[in-house]
Amino acid sequence: MATITAGDFRNGVTFEMDGQVMQVVEFQHVKPGKGAAFVRTKMKNVLSGGVTETSFNPTAKFETAFIERKDAQYSYNDGDLYYFMDQETFDMIPVAKADLPSSFDFVKEETICKLMFYKEKVVGVEAPNFVELEVTQTDPGFKGNTATNVTKPAIVETGAEIKVPLFINPGDRIKIDTRNGGEYLERCKG
Repeated sequence: MATITAGDFRNGVTFEMDGQVMQVVEFQHVKPGKGAAFVRTKMKNVLSGGVTETSFNPTAKFETAFIERKDAQYSYNDGDLYYFMDQETFDMIPVAKADLPSSFDFVKEETICKLMFYKEKVVGVEAPNFVELEVTQTDPGFKGNTATNVTKPAIVETGAEIKVPLFINPGDRIKIDTRNGGEYLERCKG
């Protein structure tokens, strides 16, 4: 197996630690005036989703964890199982609801996602960073009300709730950034 040292950490790198698969979210090489250099690392457990921060000696060695990412189309859900169709083999791959990220709240059927495999087992789902969804429920907008940073709650077609500007109306299509809990970006044209 290939190894990697903490000094080689970069965002997105995956490695094995204590039998778990970890992914580097943020890292910072620190060279204090006194004492040894270290790598401050924020990492996510790929299997559980938990995020931890720790410091490593730059020479600390870890086994590289190869995570395979495959495009798969979200097809439907049946109770707590969500089914994705492999875009190459057309196989249906079930994923437990508990293994879906919170960003999946903004994914509707037929959306292409990335399934992450580790040792041929699905360990995660990456929703698209940006989605366009229709607002199904919100208070009507007011013409001319363009106050900045004033928002109201809205429900989109997947059932998720998001904060939107006051001028958004039911039926509007909006672009959402799924990476940080669903952030309104803009109203879509047409």
